[in-house]
Amino acid sequence: MSLAFLFPGQGSQTVGMGAALAEAFACAREVFGSVDEALGQNLSRLMREGPEDQLTLTENAQPALMAVSLAVIRTLSEEFNVPVSGAAYVAGHSLGEYSALAAADALSLQDAARLLKLRGQAMQRAVPVGEGAMASLIGPKTDVALAEQAAAAGAEVGVCVVANDNNQGNVVISGAKAAVDRAIEKARELGARAIPLNVSAPFHCPLMQPAADEMARALAEVAIREPATPLVANVTARPVADPDEIRRLLVEQVTGRVRWRESIAWLAGEGGVTKFAECGAGKVLTGMAKRIAPEVEAVALNSPEDLENFAANL
Repeated sequence: MSLAFLFPGQGSQTVGMGAALAEAFACAREVFGSVDEALGQNLSRLMREGPEDQLTLTENAQPALMAVSLAVIRTLSEEFNVPVSGAAYVAGHSLGEYSALAAADALSLQDAARLLKLRGQAMQRAVPVGEGAMASLIGPKTDVALAEQAAAAGAEVGVCVVANDNNQGNVVISGAKAAVDRAIEKARELGARAIPLNVSAPFHCPLMQPAADEMARALAEVAIREPATPLVANVTARPVADPDEIRRLLVEQVTGRVRWRESIAWLAGEGGVTKFAECGAGKVLTGMAKRIAPEVEAVALNSPEDLENFAANL
């Protein structure tokens, strides 16, 4: 068996995530405590108790999701003797790329938490609320070509690009609100369902350049090591191990496309992966993996029982 660990992105957060892990395992509690200390806030209580509107804020959701993912990874290693180094690859969706790097010891847990807090704040600062938008294009006819055609129509009135190529039938566009509205109309004409997303900023588009500049400055000050397990990067959908290249791609990722469909297809093809394990909150990436590479087993690791069953069946 060849295993890849996957790490979820924004949207998977829920009040109560990670609570069962913290209750069951001291090592998971230590992860949450380290993140709280690094940020100087009681993020773990917000994760445990809410309120949901505060947890959903980008600057809180990003480090919180990373914390749950790393609690899963730490518990797998220390309680079930399943280290990340035993996997063939790691990959994370958007902010999940930081989780993947921390899991593979390329970033410290504390640095990952601080970088994600800043990333969330910088993304929010980059575009005033209401000026940007994102929309999910879904349906059997929806692919990158259709999404790019819709985005091109939107780009006639403002910035509009394909932001997330998630899987066949699920592509996200991002940009200026008027441009995305135009793209939604075009997508519907082309036979796709187009659903505006409830997000606070237009992620993964050129409007995020101020945030990319902020992240470039922050990442220049942070130690990045070669990952113990190769990372498949969002913007290239290919493995990367060189720390300087990882740093460059993390900056590019802020404005660039998340090539998730291509990443999973590469892992299941050339990468030789036969099992995906999604570490953290929710099951979004598990569902995507099953649609992209139905021949590969995919499981979500959320609860203590999930981890126990996973380790027992390796």
